[in-house]
Amino acid sequence: MAALVVINSSIFQETSLDFKMSTTKQLQRSLGLRLVIVVVIGNIIGSGVYKKVAPMANELHSSGWILICWVLGGIITLFGALSNAEVAGLLADTGGEYSYYKKIYNRFFAFIFGWSLFTVIQTASISSLAYVFAQSFSSIVALPPLLPGLAQVNIGEVFYPLADLNVKVVAIILIILLTWLNTKGIKTGANVSTGILLLVFTGILIIVLFGISSPAANLMQPFQMRTTTGEAVTVSAIFTAMLSAFWAYQGWAAIGYVGGEVKDANRTIPRGIAIGVLLIITIYLLVNATYLSVLSVPELTQIHLAGNKIAAVEAVQSFWGSKGAVFISILILVTTLGCTNATILASCRTYFAMAREGLFFKNVANLNKENTPANSLWYQGVWACLLVLSGSFDQLTDMIIFAVFIYYGATTLGVFILRRKMPDAHRPYRVWGYPIVPAIMILFCAVLVLNTFFIRPREAAIGLVLMFTGVPLYWYFTRQEVKKSRSN
Repeated sequence: MAALVVINSSIFQETSLDFKMSTTKQLQRSLGLRLVIVVVIGNIIGSGVYKKVAPMANELHSSGWILICWVLGGIITLFGALSNAEVAGLLADTGGEYSYYKKIYNRFFAFIFGWSLFTVIQTASISSLAYVFAQSFSSIVALPPLLPGLAQVNIGEVFYPLADLNVKVVAIILIILLTWLNTKGIKTGANVSTGILLLVFTGILIIVLFGISSPAANLMQPFQMRTTTGEAVTVSAIFTAMLSAFWAYQGWAAIGYVGGEVKDANRTIPRGIAIGVLLIITIYLLVNATYLSVLSVPELTQIHLAGNKIAAVEAVQSFWGSKGAVFISILILVTTLGCTNATILASCRTYFAMAREGLFFKNVANLNKENTPANSLWYQGVWACLLVLSGSFDQLTDMIIFAVFIYYGATTLGVFILRRKMPDAHRPYRVWGYPIVPAIMILFCAVLVLNTFFIRPREAAIGLVLMFTGVPLYWYFTRQEVKKSRSN
């Protein structure tokens, strides 16, 4: 077995009923280490850094345990990233885990993963981020209500597509605009993310510096281990709270989806993942310690129960007043704009790789004149817009984390499988702490998925249903391939 996944770079365009080779267009390797780190961080740092401390407070009732969960989440994320980096260094190509799974497992499992990205993981991430952007926009600009009389229209008392329709329309407009922007080329999208990240880092640094030095800050408060309820923190509560932390860390693996556009991908991707995740862990600990120093756990719990408040906004208001609320709302706008853009940029490359092999809709395999998979971007954008109408922010994020940790575990298991299958292959990077680090990651993934089944059964069930709609589609796509080969 070769050390690298090699996929024919020629693509097929639809003419009549058949694919015929008509172009030698290829994805261009234009991303160096700096832009790889930007894509990694840009896909991670989004709404979670501003919102998720409140639901964690509601689960744990202890500021010290909240910080511990952020640390644990960061460590597990780093373990997963290091394991992923070994696989990515060995098998780097456009499509990320989709390309890896064909070598590690089989074509069917790779397809189900790619379909899960499309139906749940990446499109729901885009929807969630765009929704938080729209919420922040509505806190700055008073949006007129849209069809308020239909807000209670629902599907099975689970989905309320017309509730908060004014906010959802803004989110949909954002998705459409960023999708169009990314059809103009990957460097355009990556450079936009670079500029946005500089603004985000500056804003977060301002929050930390002014927050911890304000009269409202109690610097010992973040380290209080006692719960406000007097009850002990349970293992189940820790795992449930970590669903929130993992949403904030989610997205680091997306760089693998653009592996075919990275210079010296087998070396650059592992380095970019490790550097990006370490930077994010540091940022999250600093900013969440700041929130916890100016807001008590009961206050954060009330913010969560209110349903329409953002913890970061309330924290900054506590030491800057109304001007602080405007500042943080603008910062959340910029951050979620950047993360939505980075997620849109990276995610569509997997569906493009699938379509080249006949495992997705045929025209998704086409590149436009900028060598960008524009059709893949638009398919992704339309489904993401529909998901905006489907559910609440927390419902979507819990569903995403449940689904994505199934595949994080599968990728980490791939480290062991590839060590056995390809023992002599050149590995630009070998996971630190092997076999203990990847084994801990696999065990953690299994426990988190099982815990979610019991604690969030509805979100787990919806995620599984969407993932397994890929089974009949796999049969359909492979049948179409057989028909095409017979006709040729």
